[in-house]
Amino acid sequence: MTVLLRPADDTDVAAVGALHHRSRADAYAHLIAPETFAARGPEALSAWWVERWRWERETHRMTLAEVDGVLAGFTYTGPSETPDAAELYAIHVDPRRVGTGVGRELMVHALGELAGFGAGRAVLWVLADNPVARRFYERGGWAADGVTRVEAVNDQPLPQLRYSRPL
Repeated sequence: MTVLLRPADDTDVAAVGALHHRSRADAYAHLIAPETFAARGPEALSAWWVERWRWERETHRMTLAEVDGVLAGFTYTGPSETPDAAELYAIHVDPRRVGTGVGRELMVHALGELAGFGAGRAVLWVLADNPVARRFYERGGWAADGVTRVEAVNDQPLPQLRYSRPL
């Protein structure tokens, strides 16, 4: 399997929203009622990404992973509100591609992009009750740094942990 990584452009962002919806629905199924994903379908998340990209495309980087010309995952990186840090805002892989190495390739690439923001470290937020994602990040050299928050996902407040790593 060959994974092609490339920067996103304006024509890609709606497809990113649909993939993001599939990824979240699969990864968070044990935390969030499935009907909330049905109520906020892929179209809503696509519209959200189109709007976000419109405002942030000059300061953030979106990288797509494609396998055989089909979108398999993406990352979203940019400056962080955390002092002296760049942030990995999103890394999502199509559920059919989880465990195939797509996520690992995206992470390696994202670390290079994060370093390009000139910060001394990288941060990301992960749901506290998402052991699969936490193991993925820990294998990639990330560690929980003791900072927590509660943020809503589909209007459900969920605890999150901040992970960080030096760049």
